[in-house]
Amino acid sequence: MNVLIVYAHPEPRSLNGSLKDFAVRRLEAAGHTVQVSDLYAMRWKATLDAADSLDGAAGPRFDPSLDSKRAFENGRQSEDIAREQDKLRWADAVILQFPLWWFSMPAILKGWVERVYAYGFAYGVGEHSDTHWGNRYGEGTLAGKRAMLMVTTGAWDSHFGPRGINGPLDDVLFPIQHGVLFYPGFDVLPPFVIHRSSRVDAAGFDAASAALGERLDTLFETQPIPFRRQNGGDYEIPALTLREEIAPGRSGFGVHLA
Repeated sequence: MNVLIVYAHPEPRSLNGSLKDFAVRRLEAAGHTVQVSDLYAMRWKATLDAADSLDGAAGPRFDPSLDSKRAFENGRQSEDIAREQDKLRWADAVILQFPLWWFSMPAILKGWVERVYAYGFAYGVGEHSDTHWGNRYGEGTLAGKRAMLMVTTGAWDSHFGPRGINGPLDDVLFPIQHGVLFYPGFDVLPPFVIHRSSRVDAAGFDAASAALGERLDTLFETQPIPFRRQNGGDYEIPALTLREEIAPGRSGFGVHLA
């Protein structure tokens, strides 16, 4: 199978760098083909702007969505964007690997998403009607592929526990797992997370590598997070709210799990 690792850490000798190298070796040893988009090494341009289209802005002012759509449809995207889209088409599974900085992904990875997820590629696809509101949240260009987050954080696991001060980790990662990955169609696997990253010593790295190896070995068998499909009947369309009889009296991120 084909696996793409989108890696976002500026130091190759970091814990993240070592885990990335381990992941590549483990996956290749299992017979998979691996590509790595090392965003810092690539000097990835993080800002979405008119230069993302080879023709520049279509009108007197730059319109991020419509200019993205025009460039994608006409094959006039910046070469780096088109290249990453080709990698996503090629991949059977995608791993986003990053340190959790300020409760989200590093800016360079967010910029990768904003630029590569062009209108017509990752959003703005499919029929919009009273019964079907676009191919998204379980449908879309990337449907049938798997995705997983590989995340390090300096915080203790208790800090992200059900009553931890940082909030439950599932809630912190929800915008990425549900919004960035499930939205364009990925089957999203439970994340692989390492806590107290600055305290990982040689023994800790061996333990982390062993745990990561087990996850990678079952990358194509692990059950994905059971997010509700937008067009599967659970949501009122076009309001896109859960039907009253589903999870009555409840709200929050958890209601979007079947």
